[in-house]
Amino acid sequence: MTLLAGVQLPTDRRDQPIDADAVRTLLQPAAALERLRWGLDTFGEGFALTTSFGIQSAVLLHMVSQLSDRIPVLWVDTGYLPEETYRYADALCRQLPLNLQVLQSPISPARMEALHGRLWETGQVDDLSLYHQIRKVEPLDRGLTDLRVRCWASGVRGRQTDHRQAMSVLDPVRERWSLRPLLEWTSRDVYYYLQEHNLPAHPLFEQGYSTVGDWHSSAPDDGSGSARSTRFGGLKQECGIHLPGLSGEGI
Repeated sequence: MTLLAGVQLPTDRRDQPIDADAVRTLLQPAAALERLRWGLDTFGEGFALTTSFGIQSAVLLHMVSQLSDRIPVLWVDTGYLPEETYRYADALCRQLPLNLQVLQSPISPARMEALHGRLWETGQVDDLSLYHQIRKVEPLDRGLTDLRVRCWASGVRGRQTDHRQAMSVLDPVRERWSLRPLLEWTSRDVYYYLQEHNLPAHPLFEQGYSTVGDWHSSAPDDGSGSARSTRFGGLKQECGIHLPGLSGEGI
């Protein structure tokens, strides 16, 4: 294990420690595909990709399909995704060779609502955090543990939230390494990549969405200039998946 700031972090597939500063220097000028290739070469079967099948998800899914059809692609299905997202996921899985692993909470949506109510409707940050912990963070962390993932890549981009502006290409997140191949990409970069590789856009993109998660916590862009302000009723920018601790704030 690598020890960083008092936290034990995974070694590479040869059980060698990861020098985070050296890796950041190496990967900073690298293209997104090369960053993914580094993750696969370094961690082997301990490397995975997470996806939300959101607006920009086809970019990394396409890149991963170019590298290997063995890389686990982890999708947290909250049970509250829009119908358009489920159809989009089905279309991309038919187009690309993906090793899709669907992760869900052991607590069904009906059971959660019976026990806790419709947590996203109360207007309370603590209730929204509990919702994210049950439906998103816990299922992902359990899946990462079951698959023995040492490093996972995601499609976060630095311009999306204040928290993401402070991210680097490789950071520790809840005792694993998190790789960000698209960290510096703009929305225009995403659009042109989809066009160049003939990848379908998410159906809600045409309806003005530049980010989409659960049906009850997503909306078309509101003109504020910050796409994330349309998520979670404006109460939060992060759901918790991309935060270092279990503070209830990600995807």
